[in-house]
Amino acid sequence: MPEVNRMKRSSEKTFGFDHFRRFTKTLLDPEKALREIGLKKGDTLLDAGCGEGSFSIPAAQIVGDSGKVYAVDVSEEAINTLKKEARKKGIKNIEAFAGDITKRLPIEDGSIDVCMMANILHGLVAAKKAESTLKEVFRVLAPSGILAVVDFKKVDDPPGPPKSIRMTPEEVEGIISRYGFEKERVAEVGKYHYAVVFKKLH
Repeated sequence: MPEVNRMKRSSEKTFGFDHFRRFTKTLLDPEKALREIGLKKGDTLLDAGCGEGSFSIPAAQIVGDSGKVYAVDVSEEAINTLKKEARKKGIKNIEAFAGDITKRLPIEDGSIDVCMMANILHGLVAAKKAESTLKEVFRVLAPSGILAVVDFKKVDDPPGPPKSIRMTPEEVEGIISRYGFEKERVAEVGKYHYAVVFKKLH
């Protein structure tokens, strides 16, 4: 418990702007974004830095009983909120746990079809934690698996983190492509957000 709480404080200080993840549903439509990146019935998804489950819950409904969602966040409080919401909705195909996505996760190699990273990459880059995270994402993704990065557009207007640490889709591609991924497309997923969809290279 103390370690998880320490990780949570670290996330809020260095990964930055954890509170924006709490309001994801008010800034964009998670279900629409998930369908835009190609999530489908039967898929296994990793929601890395899931917060309170803005993407995890609709993802579980999209993949259905034949699919599965792993939801991981450093905040045990957020994970507990997610679990409570899943129980309330009768959702049983989410495995949610507190963990540090910059380190090895208890997930088998090549077992994930789609990894979602929503509103967290800018913080990981600012904290110099992107490399360890992306290497772990590469490990757990299946061959030709999908990595979808959803983040704030690089504009001056709120909401979102300071413009100085926001990234353009081109900047995101420049980072992600170093770790065995190829960009497939960029999609508009809301007034304030874009998604960059990558495929894992063999």
